[in-house]
Amino acid sequence: MLLLAKLSMGIACFALAFVLASLVEYWLHRLMHLSQRIGERHRDHHRRNEGQGVLWEFRDYIRGSFLVMALMFFFSWEAGIGWFLGGLVYAAFSAYAHQLQHDNPTKCFWMKMPVHYVHHKYGMWHHNFGLAVDWWDRVFGTYKPVEWLTQEELTRPERGYLQLRWW
Repeated sequence: MLLLAKLSMGIACFALAFVLASLVEYWLHRLMHLSQRIGERHRDHHRRNEGQGVLWEFRDYIRGSFLVMALMFFFSWEAGIGWFLGGLVYAAFSAYAHQLQHDNPTKCFWMKMPVHYVHHKYGMWHHNFGLAVDWWDRVFGTYKPVEWLTQEELTRPERGYLQLRWW
């Protein structure tokens, strides 16, 4: 029974960290569009309209959140491991999803519309802030659907899910 309780704690912390990381990412992205000081590097990202590669995105996400990812270890090992892994898995997923939307947006099967891709394509400074998921755009009213699948996307050569910039 104790093992089941510990496992449940770890799984709950994993799920909570994963969802919370997506919320933090959404709000940080919105903040980058509001603040001149915070958003300088982000404006350059918009000008270039390219990701820095999955591994460099992942490094930045981990660097910015490592202390928060380690917080639950002060509560318990089970909670700490679950929380840390939830944050780590979300950082990896988000880094991949961000680069995929720059390199091959038609492969984002888990979203009806790749929000980060259209955020860039249509210069949406006030809409579609999600990078890996579109949940928070829907919750906070910033989701703006558009017909995104145009001739540009349809004529791109077919590429696989792993054919993207990794570094």
